[in-house]
Amino acid sequence: MESKYNPHEIEVKWQSYWREKGLFETPEVTVSSEGGKKFYCLEMFPYPSGKIHMGHVRNYVIGDVIARYKKSRGYKVLHPMGWDAFGLPAENAAIKHGVHPAKWTYENIQYMKSQLERLGLSYDWQREVTTCQPEYYRWNQWFFLKMFERGLAYRKASFVNWCPSCETVLANEQVIDGKCWRCDSTVVQKELEQWFLRITAYAEELLRDLDTLKGWPEKVIVMQKNWIGKSEGAEVRFRIDGTDEDIWIFTTRPDTLWGCTFVCLAPNHPLSERLVGDKGILEGLKSFYGDDVTKIGHFTGYYAINPVNNTKVPIYVANFVLMEYGTGAIMSVPAHDQRDFDFALKYGLPVLVVIVPEKDNVPAKLEKAYEGEGYLINSGEFSGLHSSIARERIIRFLEEKGFGRRRINYRLRDWGISRQRYWGTPIPVIYCERCGIVPVPEEDLPVVLPEDIKFTGKGGSPLKESQEFLNTTCPSCGSQARRETDTMDTFVDSSWYFLAYCINDKDSPIFQKGPIADFYSSIINKKDSLHYWMPVDQYIGGIEHAVLHLLYARFFTKVLRDLGIIDINEPFLNLLTQGMVCMETYKCPEHDWLFPQEVKDLKCVHCGRPVLKGRVEKMSKSKKNIVDPDEMIQRYGADTIRLFSLFAAPPEKDLEWSSSGVEGIYRFLNRLWNTVLTLSTELTQLSGEVTASIDSGHPLVRLTHRTIKRVTEDIEKEFHFNTAIAALMEFLNEIQDFNPQSDGDRSALRFAIETLLILLSPFAPHIAEELWARTGHRDSILKEPWPTWDEELAKEEEYELVIQINGRLRAKIRIPQGLSEEVIKEKALSEPKITEALRGKEIKNIVVARRRLVNIVTN
Repeated sequence: MESKYNPHEIEVKWQSYWREKGLFETPEVTVSSEGGKKFYCLEMFPYPSGKIHMGHVRNYVIGDVIARYKKSRGYKVLHPMGWDAFGLPAENAAIKHGVHPAKWTYENIQYMKSQLERLGLSYDWQREVTTCQPEYYRWNQWFFLKMFERGLAYRKASFVNWCPSCETVLANEQVIDGKCWRCDSTVVQKELEQWFLRITAYAEELLRDLDTLKGWPEKVIVMQKNWIGKSEGAEVRFRIDGTDEDIWIFTTRPDTLWGCTFVCLAPNHPLSERLVGDKGILEGLKSFYGDDVTKIGHFTGYYAINPVNNTKVPIYVANFVLMEYGTGAIMSVPAHDQRDFDFALKYGLPVLVVIVPEKDNVPAKLEKAYEGEGYLINSGEFSGLHSSIARERIIRFLEEKGFGRRRINYRLRDWGISRQRYWGTPIPVIYCERCGIVPVPEEDLPVVLPEDIKFTGKGGSPLKESQEFLNTTCPSCGSQARRETDTMDTFVDSSWYFLAYCINDKDSPIFQKGPIADFYSSIINKKDSLHYWMPVDQYIGGIEHAVLHLLYARFFTKVLRDLGIIDINEPFLNLLTQGMVCMETYKCPEHDWLFPQEVKDLKCVHCGRPVLKGRVEKMSKSKKNIVDPDEMIQRYGADTIRLFSLFAAPPEKDLEWSSSGVEGIYRFLNRLWNTVLTLSTELTQLSGEVTASIDSGHPLVRLTHRTIKRVTEDIEKEFHFNTAIAALMEFLNEIQDFNPQSDGDRSALRFAIETLLILLSPFAPHIAEELWARTGHRDSILKEPWPTWDEELAKEEEYELVIQINGRLRAKIRIPQGLSEEVIKEKALSEPKITEALRGKEIKNIVVARRRLVNIVTN
């Protein structure tokens, strides 16, 4: 092999070696396994869209460093990968290009897998799962049947979020600002028969257990708490004047009951059609339906009687009232709710103040609603009380009088899983005219997706067109029956895949083809593995999944616990939400915003005009600012791309792509290569006795121990990979400058270089392996334990810092080893002699050379 650093040659070589030796295979364990702690490291698996992007690279490299590091620390590591393979894009590709979703999906998987392998990621591919395989999704169906038995899966008519472009139902979590999360089309309301999973049965536990997740980012905890949305208050009964019917409203502010001046119903409230009588009006309201739209309403002509003061208030149907929250009806208090205030001004409704922030301070006119707490006025016997005290007393008053009852509500709604598309898990249900809804018997699972499907992209599920699939016999009575043609939301697939990795080993029957008579016993047979590996010790993925995926995965975990399959409450012990990969844009006076490929020498390539640096934006195909990982690996090698993605920013922060930064990392690896190879001949000639007798007081040995400590602590402390890599760069600088004069020096140097390679190995594994071999080692560097440091040897030593101004010596001071350049500058500038010498001068630049000399350049 040539002496020049050739990343492609060495990376392919070592990837083949790791694969042949099975170095990333998960160790065999049972519940009684001894000798070593376990560590389950998992990155969120990708949708096989065709090619990985830099966001994928960053996510997976972060996980790979953690997995490699833990393995070198003696942990038994599970580090798997698979494919979230069902989904709408495959079906859209079938419609657009005439290629079957299965073919499109498996071709993409094959290509993306080769990309991941080219990055040198330490995955145990023997545990790979692909969610569109019948061997996988039959478990979706089995879990569904078990939930159906327990009343956790049910069917009902409901208004649903409907994307007219994707022609399918969306869960509430999949509607972002009134638009489809996938295609950005405006979502409308549509009434359909749907299958639901009763996630609300676990609402309180899902909320309560968030407090146990100490290893999760606070922002994710807050997002989940807000989505579950627990609210305590009262349900109050308003009689409809002139009838014997009631409207039950829910309010979290019973202290404002006396300020109610109208009542609003949701357009799909059971009473709305009866009170309005005109379906056209209601349909018009439904088309502008939701909490974030322009507030419009229709007066029903009826009045409700407020039970606490017997006043009559008009009843409206309003588009901002959601049937899914509370009772689908609200009492409107415009003085103390801004939404009600705006509606009251629009429709000329009265505004009555019943809460004031200070006693005896009633505003002459409200400019906006006062939504805070304060003292009650105009509220009968409760006037004068503070609202925090009055709320509890008013709830007791409502219960004593029979006007209402204490109630806890949740914003969380049951999970609608029905999708009117093909490429998903068939819902295992049969409809019989005699027997009604009949679950598919377990022994008949899986219900397999047929392949004789025509994709037109028009209306409903294409499964309806497959007569062979649709028509069946009832398992209860033998009559002609039909199958359910809706498929499951793809988030069902990702709600338990982390369990699949634990049981999907080469000896497992769980994911093999062929019928399994007793599904429950077959999965219970693998319970030892589930018990050993779960929960996931470190989960890594984007913040965009904070509500969607993570909430569903937590729900599934609790359900499967109650089914006796697992014995944990939460699936993910620690969570890291990595930042996005971004790129700077440029502003051209002629062509507006440009991306880096459209700029050369700070000039627009289209018109030649000078450009200005602009905003930093997330990489995306639509914005034409994508950096292709394949192209980067081809140019620089995988180790360079890995190191840059880790060095450019801490994992939780956004990473700004920098071509110069990539070049800098590539130069560092070349420098490492040249340094080690230059010294390798001399070092390999050292005898074992000489190497073993390292002088612990040697300056290079002490520096090595300090570096071990810095790198280890940076990894352990919130995965500060960027500062760990910076420490390794500084360490290489010192090794380069070291000139060995004796066997003692050479022994210290060998110890330093070997330690450097081991510490670098999780970050840039290929070059570390190659240089390890070239310095005389026969076994893989992966088998080397992580080095430890001696606290006494790792203590920071002081050294003399020379301070110059415009090249002239002005001071010398003693400072500790290991300070950053910024701290060194601060210490130099704070030295009294330097402060005096700089008086009246303007500092143009400060240069820190090898952390030994500071030169301050002035005017």
